[in-house]
Amino acid sequence: MKFETILEEIDGFGPFQIIIIVLMCTPRIVLPCHFLLNNFIAASPPHRCDISSLDDGGLFENLTLGQRLTASIPVQEDGEPKSCEMFAEPQLQLLANSSDSADLPTVQCQSGWVYDNSTFTSTLATEWDLVCDRKSLTKTTSTIFFFGVMMGAIAFGYLCDRYGRRNTLLASYIMAIVFGFSSTFANSYVLFAVLRFLTGFGLTGISITSIVLSIEWVDTGRRSFIGVIGSLAWSVGNMLLAGFAFLVNDWRTLIMTVTAPLGFAVLTWWWIPESARWLLANGKVERAQFYLDRCAKFNKRPKLSSKLKLETLSSIEIREKSQKSFTYLHLIKTPKMRQLTLLSGIVWYGVASTYYGISLNISGFGLNMYLTHFIYAAIEVPAKLMIYCLLNIIGRRKCQAGTLLLTGVCIALNMFIPKGLWHLRAVVAILGKGLSEASFTTIFLYTTELYPTVIRQNGLGYTSFMSRLGVSVAPLILLLEDVWTLLPQIIICSVAIVSGLVSLLLPETLNMSLPETIDDIEKPRNDASSQSAEPSGVFLQPKSTTDTPQ
Repeated sequence: MKFETILEEIDGFGPFQIIIIVLMCTPRIVLPCHFLLNNFIAASPPHRCDISSLDDGGLFENLTLGQRLTASIPVQEDGEPKSCEMFAEPQLQLLANSSDSADLPTVQCQSGWVYDNSTFTSTLATEWDLVCDRKSLTKTTSTIFFFGVMMGAIAFGYLCDRYGRRNTLLASYIMAIVFGFSSTFANSYVLFAVLRFLTGFGLTGISITSIVLSIEWVDTGRRSFIGVIGSLAWSVGNMLLAGFAFLVNDWRTLIMTVTAPLGFAVLTWWWIPESARWLLANGKVERAQFYLDRCAKFNKRPKLSSKLKLETLSSIEIREKSQKSFTYLHLIKTPKMRQLTLLSGIVWYGVASTYYGISLNISGFGLNMYLTHFIYAAIEVPAKLMIYCLLNIIGRRKCQAGTLLLTGVCIALNMFIPKGLWHLRAVVAILGKGLSEASFTTIFLYTTELYPTVIRQNGLGYTSFMSRLGVSVAPLILLLEDVWTLLPQIIICSVAIVSGLVSLLLPETLNMSLPETIDDIEKPRNDASSQSAEPSGVFLQPKSTTDTPQ
């Protein structure tokens, strides 16, 4: 007996499940607003040295602002004042001949900076002067946030199984709200960084628990649909972030704005059911009966005929749970599992690092940052819909490799296209962003089909860790533009191409039965019908004609 047979009786995809999906959309929309928030709260507006300290009450006081800047700050090649340097003393002779400033001694800004507030009222950079030799700290906040996400994934994976989906979800909501709003009152950079780490930690619980809870209430055939909806909710939130940032120019208010919807999510939490599957697996039969009866009522189906059936199913679930002794070590204990683990980890790292490397770099294409971010988010929708169609036509492996390799090609092309052709650069960049999103969408489905059932959760936990490692490193890669402008693009391009080539070593899973045990990976059948010439040596058994498509 399986839980799916119970779902069949009460309808595995009716109004009850639709309500759950809708209630889960609000918190999932908040996720991209925080994950990509650094694009706006850490933006560095145009700035120059504050020259008020040079005003000694003499001739300098009688000059216009333009004349003061000419005599105090060297200019760049484009004629704009340099951002981080000033002359040690006012050079009044430059008022007569401003082209004679090349050899004059300069110093770092002595009295702080003056910022252009036409776009942003306040950002982290203007709040704590994170510019010039401290500008790397703006990107570091993003890395610290993603480290919190990484640690949260480990903690909430355990909490979700130990204390239930519903309680863990509420804890995630409260953590994200408390630390999200607290970060807006931070009076130092260090305190802000700590609170962002904790915010990321809490938000991960929402990410993990909401998708698990949604999937566990629907029948097997509709799980891919849940993935599509969850993925589209991300894209909607991503587009909304551009609008919020355009309307709210103060970083503290912007954080409050994107965190506020979680208050609504807390109110709707009361209507969210606990996972009946989890309740049965933990021996809570009466509570499971309550939620299953509610599901039947909403879906206009008769209540379950026998409590004995649930008690039997619960005992089976508990027995199976107690027999599961697999750990993360089983991912590397046998040769082909080691190979699968290594290859999938590399691909996940590459997919995440490439996606966020592109998403966190929204300048340099001739468009304002709000429009660039919105277009980057909007292109994800057709990319998702396209890839879901192609997955069942050309297969998972070709989609994974193709999207990653083409993303790398797009990044490489933009390294050679002159900046004057910004229209073309923008089109290539947007295409690359869409392809990187398509690769992310593919890897989620692909991974669940690669790992055997007995160790699938551990496999997903490991690949999730590799993904978040790639995300955490992405902002640091972008800092390398100070070493060489093209270096971040070269690294991200190389990572995309290498991970794309590595994905070609993975087995195809289209129309293949899912592996159930580690032996299915290590010892494939020797008959010709069960083998496919996969470079990795990992074979999956083709489905019989009676199998339903995955």
